[in-house]
Amino acid sequence: QAENGMLGVGGFPNKGDEDCDLVNAGKQTVTEVPGTSFFSADQSFAMIRGSHCDVTILGSMQVAACGDMSNYLIPGKLVKGMGGAMDLVASGSKVIVTMEHCDKKGNPKILTSCTLPLTGWRVVSKIITEKAVFEVLPHGNGLVLTEVAEGESVESIRACTGADFQVADDCGPMKLSPKTLM
Repeated sequence: QAENGMLGVGGFPNKGDEDCDLVNAGKQTVTEVPGTSFFSADQSFAMIRGSHCDVTILGSMQVAACGDMSNYLIPGKLVKGMGGAMDLVASGSKVIVTMEHCDKKGNPKILTSCTLPLTGWRVVSKIITEKAVFEVLPHGNGLVLTEVAEGESVESIRACTGADFQVADDCGPMKLSPKTLM
């Protein structure tokens, strides 16, 4: 679902096939999948604010070990807009963050506490990066490493993560499956 009123968002279009009327929340052109439906933005936000979304998957610039997230503003930088992220994380849905483990300068994006303005307080339940998968414990009680990407180890994950974490007894190789998202 794209907050601007599109249910059934596909991938990015091939160059030359872009339709400027089909965009995601980040203002990027997208495609539609079979069965896509369109509706007004007010209906989209009614779905979100009415708690009709079970799972929210968002990117983020930072996530804290307690589940706080910052995904809309870097002070002093131009922003496209806050979008619906605050509505989504406040909706009561399960919030999963997918992001790169480190920023462009190599700094960790998983931190003890966020340094950027918060989008949501203790809202994230899972973090998925290219290096690892973490569960965020309830009530801000920290992180548990559950999966590690090929070529990574618990030690290499500790070295590039800006927060302490526990390691699950059944921590294993990262697997791509619908279970990863739930």
